[in-house]
Amino acid sequence: MNKRITLILLLIFSIQSTFALDLNNGIIELGKIYRNFVFRNNPNELTFQKIDKINSSELKTTKLFIKECISPKNKLTSEEFLKLPDEITLLNLYLIMKVNANVRKKEPKDNIELLTEWRNKNVSRYELIENYYSMVFTGIGNKNQPFDLSNVDFVIDNYNLEDETEKGIFFLTAMNLCYHTIWGYMNVVKPPNYKKAKKNIEKFPKFNGQEYYKYLDFGFKDFKMKIRKDNDNESFKYFFINRFYNTLIYHHQCLIKKRRTRKKAENLALSSILKEKNYYEYSKNQNYLNGLFRTMKME
Repeated sequence: MNKRITLILLLIFSIQSTFALDLNNGIIELGKIYRNFVFRNNPNELTFQKIDKINSSELKTTKLFIKECISPKNKLTSEEFLKLPDEITLLNLYLIMKVNANVRKKEPKDNIELLTEWRNKNVSRYELIENYYSMVFTGIGNKNQPFDLSNVDFVIDNYNLEDETEKGIFFLTAMNLCYHTIWGYMNVVKPPNYKKAKKNIEKFPKFNGQEYYKYLDFGFKDFKMKIRKDNDNESFKYFFINRFYNTLIYHHQCLIKKRRTRKKAENLALSSILKEKNYYEYSKNQNYLNGLFRTMKME
């Protein structure tokens, strides 16, 4: 009887070990594939066959998502991918991004050890969600060129988001992509190319049926996470709301350059958090904001 129990336990342990090995190997393989094809390189049929051969039932949803992230003209703006997946998938994708970062290093760690290390950390749900939507909007930005989300309306209540912080993560992560599409026109070229920046702003998506700048729900609970590689954990709100303010300021600057669009500049200021002084602490451009406030005599 004892021998039989021992054999059963050994069998269970063997199955669990095989399952864990398949899962880890699959995550590592997907991390490497993501690294190779998330930017300009496009996968061929052999790449997709390699993904299909990954033998882990727990990675079924993860594999479909990675395929979409690396595919040109992908469908990441569809509700299928905008809806938040289960927490196991969220964790798998977080680990894939750790492998992706690791294999880029000159002297990477052993990936199995890396996965063990991160599984033992208590990563918050908010950080997992930020990672997910960062992957979504990276895939949209890199693989759907030229940038144009003018026909997209993100209905945030449809995406399985549980609270206002999760909704804020979605909005600010989406807007981070939009920010990057105009940053170079406003900061790299001298003088700023307001015309090209404005053309890209016209391609920004809507949120809940309204223009992006009318989103005002920033009173959500903050959290800290690793955002920049060389920095400690930092406030999500301070980092991303500052970038959102920069986007609004760039938009405002584009509109005030011509007399015929100055009324639109006023509407932008009065309809957005450009007028919300209680959020100014999140911006590193408070002089501009306060100057705008005084000039327009906003209440």
